[in-house]
Amino acid sequence: MAPVGRLYSVAVQRQTQIIKSVAALGGLELEIVADYKHREDNLKPEFLGKFSLGKIPALEGPNGFYLTEGAAIARYLATLAPNANLLGSSLEEQARVEQWIHFAESEIDVSTLFTNQMLNGIFVYNKAIHNTLIERQNRALNTLEAHLLTRTFVVGERITLADISIAASVFRAVKLTIDAEARSKLINTIRHLETVVNQPKLKDIFGEIQYTEKVVQYVPPKKEPKPAPAPAAPKEKKEKEKPKKQDDDEEDDGNLVPEEPKAKNPLESLPKSSFNLEDWKRAYSNKDTRGPDGALEWFYANFDKEGFSVWRVDFKYNEELTLIFMSSNQVGGFFNRLEASRKYLFGSVGVLGDPNASIISGALILRGQDAKAVVDCAPDWESYEYKKLDLGNEEDKKFFESALAWDLEVDGKAWKDGKNFK
Repeated sequence: MAPVGRLYSVAVQRQTQIIKSVAALGGLELEIVADYKHREDNLKPEFLGKFSLGKIPALEGPNGFYLTEGAAIARYLATLAPNANLLGSSLEEQARVEQWIHFAESEIDVSTLFTNQMLNGIFVYNKAIHNTLIERQNRALNTLEAHLLTRTFVVGERITLADISIAASVFRAVKLTIDAEARSKLINTIRHLETVVNQPKLKDIFGEIQYTEKVVQYVPPKKEPKPAPAPAAPKEKKEKEKPKKQDDDEEDDGNLVPEEPKAKNPLESLPKSSFNLEDWKRAYSNKDTRGPDGALEWFYANFDKEGFSVWRVDFKYNEELTLIFMSSNQVGGFFNRLEASRKYLFGSVGVLGDPNASIISGALILRGQDAKAVVDCAPDWESYEYKKLDLGNEEDKKFFESALAWDLEVDGKAWKDGKNFK
């Protein structure tokens, strides 16, 4: 059998492990470019002529066929081996295989990758982001653990590309972010990992699993000791000159000018409202959003549409958004910069869609009828669009309620993560 292509890669790369596993289980001959040197060969003109981004893994197929991105290469190879059934046996199974492939990459592996890069100084360490990464990965792993409780494989009764992708992500995570304590609660996940990587055809590709006993912690760099100051030269004693007394008309009278009083926030001048924003925030925090005696029921019973207004907020530059957790942190940063308006504002804003194809959207409840008066304390307020909602309009009402309930969907993009400003 002729090789299906030549693969430029490095052996330890997660995507390389997945691609090689697909070829092995599919019975495909794949030529590995053994003498490939990363950061050298991929910068050469002949490589860039085939793969313009200079990324690996990269597949050079027959008849001038060139392909990058690990997931795309793995899927392409899986289609060349239909008898291996690596993509599922029905349309429904195929869809679920795709779901779990994306889950492995965006919910497990991204957290491992960014945590490792922060701890190794590739990015500036940020404790809040580190905690968010670990929390998101734990949530994903708990979801996977529950799914595998009654299953050997994630989709169907045979190993698929979904199993390979998940195992490759967990294989890397157990070396860095899933320590012994965490593994004690992930019995099914670890069983799945060991089942997949110990397949006879895959064992040499993955090698031995390396389990960390304790999750890697950030160690701040040691500060360089400051050099001891040189001894000061003895100073000559000088007779102090007595300050010359100024005439009264020469004295600085700058302190006699009274300071201008701080400008009063115009929102304080609005007529008193019967709607207590702090009571609403407590109701939203302590009640279910929907349903009888829920937060929305409380809102409609108490809302004062003369003293407050409801707005839709949308980020203007969604094409710049990449990973979901990073977009969620952006929302959190925007809310932090709105601190000066906390007594006038409530917000529920989320990230909808998938990594590299997401939007930021949500709803605000604010004092008065002018959004700018409340939000312009944030330097980046103009990066968002504001549209006043009419709760008498069924479409506006549905948007508002869905944003508060965190089940909003816009143009087919479902809510993935969110923040509240309370």
